[in-house]
Amino acid sequence: MNSCYLGPKKILKIYIDSSTTFEGEPLWEILLQKSKELHIAGATVYKGVAGFGAHSELHTFNIWRLKQKLPIIIEIIDTEEKIITLLEQINSMITEGLVTMSDIDVISYHHPKFGED
Repeated sequence: MNSCYLGPKKILKIYIDSSTTFEGEPLWEILLQKSKELHIAGATVYKGVAGFGAHSELHTFNIWRLKQKLPIIIEIIDTEEKIITLLEQINSMITEGLVTMSDIDVISYHHPKFGED
């Protein structure tokens, strides 16, 4: 492997919809903030075009609807220990959705060092 190989990590995926909230705030925003507070290596929120879940209700974009209910996927990558710590804090917030965790190999992680221009 290349010298920049960082090794095995975990990827957490949380599948919810865009209308899901926790204490009046969008759940995906709270999950992203919690990840940041725990210094998680990386997190990304994806908005899906269409999808369906346990209720087989199709969620898709419709220009005529005022309130859209689209699928959201939050991907979070870090060590198993950090992912488990995050899960302990957020598990009760996810009242409807799917949560998965898989093994991944991180090949490289490029970012500027703090304090450099």
